[in-house]
Amino acid sequence: MNAQRALVLGAAGQLGQACMDGAPDTVAAEGFSRTTCDVTDDAALRRVMDEVDPHVVINAAAYTAVDAAEDEPESADAVNANAPAMLGALCAQRGLRLVHISTDFVFDGRAPRPYAPGASPSPLGAYGVSKWRGEQAVLASGASHTVVRTSWVYGPGGRNFVLTMLRLMREQGTVRVVNDQIGSPTSARGLAEICWLLALNGDANGVFHWSDAGAISWYDFACGIHDEALALGLLSAPATIEPISTEAFPTKAQRPTYSVLDCSHTCSALNVVQEPWRDALRDMLRSQQQLEGTV
Repeated sequence: MNAQRALVLGAAGQLGQACMDGAPDTVAAEGFSRTTCDVTDDAALRRVMDEVDPHVVINAAAYTAVDAAEDEPESADAVNANAPAMLGALCAQRGLRLVHISTDFVFDGRAPRPYAPGASPSPLGAYGVSKWRGEQAVLASGASHTVVRTSWVYGPGGRNFVLTMLRLMREQGTVRVVNDQIGSPTSARGLAEICWLLALNGDANGVFHWSDAGAISWYDFACGIHDEALALGLLSAPATIEPISTEAFPTKAQRPTYSVLDCSHTCSALNVVQEPWRDALRDMLRSQQQLEGTV
């Protein structure tokens, strides 16, 4: 049987890289980064689709600068809303399946319980609004589609909270981290596995949620990073982690105070189990060890 052909957009990002690294044996995946395919350019999208002739498209390309989006909402919209609309239309025209990645930031964080896929979005800032518009465009495109909302994504290499904390702990010895924003970390590797399962399951249409298991604060996450990194030798000495309030760490964009995603629908539909966040973190830090040559 011939392999399914897949187009991965945003392939230089942490999720895109994980999708390329974790592509199933039954899939021939070709990845394009921002420099090789501008997702805001309809002609560029048509060109790579003609080149790859895919069966499925995974859109991991995104504008993720949450605070900067407040000053440049047009740039966020171009990548997060307009590009998915073009992708959805092209996939519908060509009979392709589209897996599109979205975010917990489509919610305002005022819910008393984890957000189910059917919960009503109410984004707080320009980034969340742009991602919500992208979701709506994909859902209305007529293409075979899946929208995957996720949260607090991290992986080895690249730029993310885990590596930022690791750097600051090494350089400064003390970090201050907010303890009143609650969510769930998500390993890029685990998220990529879910993306492939959804990409190859034509019956799994609509909105799906995915994160690792556990509802924690950013402070809790930082403490976990510290302890696991110390145990693996990624930190040469203990650091001090101070909990602070969101009020004490003002940002241009407002963050949801609670953005835990209910992933039970995804677990049931795909027959999968969420990995505990601490286990996934430990696995990522081991990969980071190899990258840094500190094993």
